[in-house]
Amino acid sequence: MHDQLPEVLNVHEASAYLRIPLRSLYKLAQERRIPCQKVGRHWRFRRQTLDRWLDAYPQAGISAKIDGVEQTGD
Repeated sequence: MHDQLPEVLNVHEASAYLRIPLRSLYKLAQERRIPCQKVGRHWRFRRQTLDRWLDAYPQAGISAKIDGVEQTGD
């Protein structure tokens, strides 16, 4: 499945990839709690960065730095 996904994901692809509700992903993105970028009015997520972000959170509540930017876990 992962080989079929593009390197840069839209919100629907990222939601499916992370297996979280779309609403939760929008909230994480708006609060800057997940690594993403807004391109115009659209959120974009790099699959490789999401993988690193997930690896940085072995348990809930941990704060980690991704690419020099501090991210806070749930």
